[in-house]
Parts: sequence; structure tokens; C-alpha cells
Amino acid sequence: MPDTTPPTNTVPDAQAGNWTDRYAPDWLKPYARLARWDRPIGFWLLFWPCTWGMALAANADPVAGFNWWHAVLMLVGAILMRGAGCTFNDIVDRDIDMKVARTRLRPIPSGQVTARAALLFLVAQALLGAIILFQFNRFTVWAGVASLVLVAIYPFMKRVTWWPQAFLGLAFSYGALVGWSSQTGGLALPALLLYAGTILWVIGYDTIYALQDVEDDALIGVKSTARLFGERTQLIVGGFYAAAYILWLAAAMLAGAGIVYAALSLVAAGLLGWQVWTVDPKIPDNPRFRFDTNKYVGVVVVLALLADWVW
Repeated sequence: MPDTTPPTNTVPDAQAGNWTDRYAPDWLKPYARLARWDRPIGFWLLFWPCTWGMALAANADPVAGFNWWHAVLMLVGAILMRGAGCTFNDIVDRDIDMKVARTRLRPIPSGQVTARAALLFLVAQALLGAIILFQFNRFTVWAGVASLVLVAIYPFMKRVTWWPQAFLGLAFSYGALVGWSSQTGGLALPALLLYAGTILWVIGYDTIYALQDVEDDALIGVKSTARLFGERTQLIVGGFYAAAYILWLAAAMLAGAGIVYAALSLVAAGLLGWQVWTVDPKIPDNPRFRFDTNKYVGVVVVLALLADWVW
């Protein structure tokens, strides 16, 4: 049987036997881990809102339809910009990461990559991301540039507010606006509702993710909604998820979707409800696994929108 034991320097929250650890050359592994290529869940969560915005626009203008090439570009862009964002986050958080069990083996605090080398890697990813962005219309280009402000301030928020997850939501949900504008050349109420709902979704799932670090965060003084909500976390996250679903439904209806979307999207609602009902930070890996299932929420929502467009 093949050896699936994680190699030395594997980050604790990366899946054992991931692509990076198995196949990447040794010189690339630290940079791949810096960009989180060993944990692809992040770029999927960044990418799916882009496709939601595009599919929502397809429902609003069925003749124009869904641009599959734009979806491919956005997937590549999501990988690059998620990697750049994580690299920037690790540069800023390198002192904090050394004090948290889950993050102390990340490339910078463990000494695999210097801060200077990480900065050069950040610039390279950002430049490639810019090439992708410039394939879209002018409004989308400027909207994408504006999003960099949110990316830049997010790593500092855990030091000054109990709501860093809200700032992550503003940044990670931005694809909903960019996806819509890439097809329409502007913004409209359905896109804004989709964005608002997606922000609430991100706050919910990142609160679940942050449950893993509550004890370490308390020791070093890092703030999070998981610490803020405490024993009420399930109830409050459930409220965020319910509001997110209602806003998604409203956005879809305003864009012209109907019963097909409403029926199929109930699967996403069920997944969100299951996360809230079964999350238990006392069980090892329980919050991380529930967080990971949000990639399926993303799949369901875009397929529901596309199915309604086809119908």
C-alpha cells in the first residue's frame, strides 16, 4: 500500500497526501504552501461567487447566456489572487503564526521562506492576476482594482476588531460583483443582494473555521467572531446562514430565476443547516470538515442558477 504519511513540514490543516506534498518539486513546495495550493478549498470559495454573479447575469439576460471562457479566466484569477492574498496575510501575520499550533509550520514562521522572498512571490502572483483582470471590461477592471483595498486591510483586522470575518466577507465575496459586471458592464440590485448574502455566508463559514483556534487566539489576544459569539456560535451562525440564503433567493428572483432555482437551492440550505447542527469544536477536525463542505454549497448554487437559465 502507498505511504500516505504527511511529510515533514506539512502544514497541520492541509489534507494528508495533497498534490503539493506528493508531486511538487522540493524547491516549489514552500511557495505552494504559502499560496495554499495544498489547501484548494480557499480558491474554490473565492471562485464560486464569481460564477454565481455570472450565472445570475445569465438569468437576467438569457440571450447573452453564460460565458464559459470568462469562467475559466476567473478560476485562474481566483487561484492567483487567493495565493497573493494568503502570501500577504502570512507576511503580515508571521509573528502571530509562530504562536499558534495550527500555523507555526507555515513557510515564513518555520523559516522555509524569507519575508523578502515571499514579497517577491506576492508581486509575481499579483502581476499574473492583473493580466487576467485586464481581459474584462473597464468597469470590471476598476472594480477589481478597488477590491485590493479590502485585501490589504483584512490581515490587520484581527488585531483591532472582533469582526475580522466581516472584512474577510467583504473581500472574499467580491467575486459576486465582478462576475455580474464582467457580463453586464455595471452593477444592479440583484448583484448587490447576491454580494450581501455572500458576505453573511463568509462570516458564517469563517466563524466555524475559527473555532479551531479559539484557545490559541485567546492566549495571544487575537480577536474573532468565534471568540465573540462563544456558546451562542451555532445560533448566530445559523442566523447568518439563513439571512444569506434569503438574500440569494431574492437576488435570483429579481434577476428572473424561478421555481427551478428555488427548488434546487434547497440542497445548499440543507448543507448549511447540517453544518450548524453538527459543528462541535470539542471533536478534532470537526469544524474544519464542516468548513470544507462549503465548496459543495458553491457548486449547488451555481448549478441551480444555470439550471434555471437553461429551463
